Amino acid sequence: MGNIPEIPVDSTGKTIPVIGFGTAEYPFGASFETLRDSLLHAIKLGYRHFDSAALYQSEQPLGEAIDDALGLGLIKSRDELFITSKLWCSDAHHDCVLPAIQKTLKNLKLEYIDLYLLHWPVSVKPGEYELPVKKKELLPIDIKSVWEAMEECQKLGLAKSIGVSNFSCKKLETLLATAKIPPAVNQVEMNPLWQQKKLREFCENKGIRITAYSPLGAKGTLWGTNWVLECEVLKQIAEATGKTIAQICIRWVYEQGVSVLVKSFNKDRMKENLDIFDWKLSPEDLEKISQIPQRKGFLGLEFISEEGPYKSLSELWDGEI
Repeated sequence: MGNIPEIPVDSTGKTIPVIGFGTAEYPFGASFETLRDSLLHAIKLGYRHFDSAALYQSEQPLGEAIDDALGLGLIKSRDELFITSKLWCSDAHHDCVLPAIQKTLKNLKLEYIDLYLLHWPVSVKPGEYELPVKKKELLPIDIKSVWEAMEECQKLGLAKSIGVSNFSCKKLETLLATAKIPPAVNQVEMNPLWQQKKLREFCENKGIRITAYSPLGAKGTLWGTNWVLECEVLKQIAEATGKTIAQICIRWVYEQGVSVLVKSFNKDRMKENLDIFDWKLSPEDLEKISQIPQRKGFLGLEFISEEGPYKSLSELWDGEI
């Protein structure tokens, strides 16, 4: 496989591969060996960005796969990889952030990660790493103090860059009002059925890079649907071009100028998902995709509670879905 292109991740010249490999297998932590072997195979195929999270229980198998890849000579140095992990809601408290990234680094057996993300604009009582969260444990997030602790992680060199995930324009505005280091990335759901035009424009104006998760709709997970893979417009384009629906979706995200995370442990599909660089979607196909009715797959209902800080989806997403 050829090299995956890279794009700037912030204004300092750091770069991120345009295609990354997701590690969220639901239910979380189900099969350590399978995940480790799949991650090692992904490195063999040329994937260099790996997206992990405390929630996914995938940090340890990823650390093992990196060790194996170094031992086998698939990579000469850890620096060839771009490793992302995320702070879970139960650690989204000022004094929990530093211990959380230290635990992440220990799991990964690394001295630093390339990108550390605040997983949701949500806090829950410290202790559990679970989704769905217990609604009675939802707490208001003190975004200013949590972000100060994230900034400290970057200053200490534990994370090369810091960012957020699942943030609306309004929540980014709130964060930017007090941040000394702006978020480099906002990782969000994005695919032809949820194109995020307003958010992408906002982030571009603020110098925040978007990374797309669920480009195929994440069928078979708690947060996924089969809407993308069953979309008639995408089926027709795939048939006419001789590509898979997955390739159409990944290529579409790539053509929007954002980085994208793919996840399949099927060896053929892992290879197929990288085969998107030597062809383009036609202007007609792009126009058809732009007309697809929009519907968000993962609403985050798990974070909505009459007794919690977000009493409605409108409050969680600030009316942006």
